[in-house]
Amino acid sequence: MEHYLDNSATTRVCPEAAQAALNAMTECYGNPSSTHTKGREAKKLLDQSRAQVASLLGCQPKELVFTSCGSESDNWALLQGAEAMKRKGNHILSSAVEHDAIRKSLDELEARGYTVTRLKPDHTGAIPVEAVREALLPDTILVSLMLVNNETGAVTDISAVSRLLKETGSPALLHTDAVQAFGKIPFTAKSLGADLISVSGHKLHAPKGIGALYIRSGLRLKPFLVGGSQEEGRRAGTEALPQIAAFGTACALAKEHLAENAAKMAALKQNTVEQLAAAIPELRVVETAAPHILNLSLPGFRSEVLMNFLEAREVYVSKSSACKKGARSHVLEAIGLDAKTIDGAIRVGLSRYTAQEDIDALCTGLIDAHKTLAHR
Repeated sequence: MEHYLDNSATTRVCPEAAQAALNAMTECYGNPSSTHTKGREAKKLLDQSRAQVASLLGCQPKELVFTSCGSESDNWALLQGAEAMKRKGNHILSSAVEHDAIRKSLDELEARGYTVTRLKPDHTGAIPVEAVREALLPDTILVSLMLVNNETGAVTDISAVSRLLKETGSPALLHTDAVQAFGKIPFTAKSLGADLISVSGHKLHAPKGIGALYIRSGLRLKPFLVGGSQEEGRRAGTEALPQIAAFGTACALAKEHLAENAAKMAALKQNTVEQLAAAIPELRVVETAAPHILNLSLPGFRSEVLMNFLEAREVYVSKSSACKKGARSHVLEAIGLDAKTIDGAIRVGLSRYTAQEDIDALCTGLIDAHKTLAHR
């Protein structure tokens, strides 16, 4: 029996979302920009799906632009956000524990002449508000901090950062990569107070290849892709309606059961820690607030060996972000873990489909690995 626990890398597409995509491909297949009946049908589905995603994000549908993924949303927010604000300064604040889509965008901005400060996280991977306060400069034009860290599950208080910017009179735009938070923990665009929010579909049971960028009403951002007048002229290219329809359906389902799913995942996460701590005294756990991401380590063991041991039992986890492709985690280094702990770390990603038998299989596998591999 398969036990999939790598949901922070991607999730299984739920049947409802898959059906919505199939319907868009085979029934409502017109181009939303066409003015005939099939085009109008497609435009209606596009508007409906946008409203579903906006409802989960707590924003107006017109504030949401569909993209190909969270990485595109991140790139657009940072590169064009900085461009929009360049007359007011050239300082950008971010952190040392961001996703590579942010880190490499920051590298690009530095190459263009901007100054970037990468804040150090606390021991969980969250960025303290006081660290933002201390690093804020009169010419800071953009702050970009992840809401839920994709490797540890640490939650940064973006709402408090937003209040800080307002209290200090800072002109800086606030962006948050909310890909790992969207549909997993409760928040809205209003509650966060961010100007720009990146989200993605494949982390909440929609297909890969679809994301969105929230752009606060009144904020003008240059298009990242130019060409046609799709998305009200903000992103060129015929909309990927099957993925968008699936994204909308997945968001509607996530919103309907958000509190219930979060409580379920939090309980399973806690149960995992309790089972393993009782059997493996040297277990290290990064304790964080997100209910669906658990980073744990068996110091002295290699992550790859543990993963292979688990995979032989059809238990699937990862060692860090899937985008790292085996490289050592910059996040775990930044939060101050020693090399031995980092090299034995694995990331467990839960979803609403995760069951107790999946957790039991994981724990049994790790306990057996601890007993078996320790004598080799």
